[in-house]
Amino acid sequence: MTNQLHHFLIDDYILAALKEDINEEDISTNAVIDAEARGQVKLLAKEEGILAGLAVFERVFTLLDAESRVAFQKADGDPVQPGEVIAIVYGKIRALLTGERVALNFLQRMSGIASYTRKMADILAGSKTKIVDTRKTTPNFRLFAKYAVTVGGGANHRYNLTDGVLLKDNHLEAAGSIQAAVDKARAYASFVRKIEVEVESLAQVQEALDARADIIMLDNMDPEAIKEAVDLIQGRALVELSGNISLANLHKYKDLGADLISSGSLTHSAPVLDLSMKELSHDHE
Repeated sequence: MTNQLHHFLIDDYILAALKEDINEEDISTNAVIDAEARGQVKLLAKEEGILAGLAVFERVFTLLDAESRVAFQKADGDPVQPGEVIAIVYGKIRALLTGERVALNFLQRMSGIASYTRKMADILAGSKTKIVDTRKTTPNFRLFAKYAVTVGGGANHRYNLTDGVLLKDNHLEAAGSIQAAVDKARAYASFVRKIEVEVESLAQVQEALDARADIIMLDNMDPEAIKEAVDLIQGRALVELSGNISLANLHKYKDLGADLISSGSLTHSAPVLDLSMKELSHDHE
């Protein structure tokens, strides 16, 4: 997963979002704004949070008007407070108005994910445990969501199904046993890919260890069982915790000795950060 969002990665997604919102034209804007009228508008924070996605915000406008430019006063990862000016956008007013909602949709959602992730990362500060995301992302938004997680201080789990081997309960049942599933995965997958096994009991932990799994995911296990599992594993595999872990209960898992905590809430439950574009003015040159 990249920690930068280059145009060749993001343009198709942004264009799809613009096509969804515009269809043929922005009839409201085109009816009242001259095609060559130019101006500027401020991007403002309306609540406290962490910014992520400024390059995406900017790209929306340059795709609509190649001469648009954005003067940023903040960068991804920066905190913002209500009322702060984040940027000033310059360009054709039609582009500023037409791109406003799409640009804000990306930026607000990404900043919300970064803000939520930062809160979770702060709870884990001082421990060995890292907070990581999952594949529970909005369709066609994964690239942006996972980038926002890294901006917020989290790390990325596998990007997609090709990225790594994760044998969950249904895989194990289909294969017949943990040992059989791991053996088949090791024979099939490239040696550079780690093999992770999801387990739900101490007996399965031992099976995963015997099968030489690289990562053992303790799924929906209570803190006492997790402590026992970590003691049993003794560093022979990375330990990941998963299953209904969110900002509300993360503190219960901080000092249990796990290497990773994966939480779908990072990308499916983070509220958007409230931002707005205001104080539009015309150029009078």
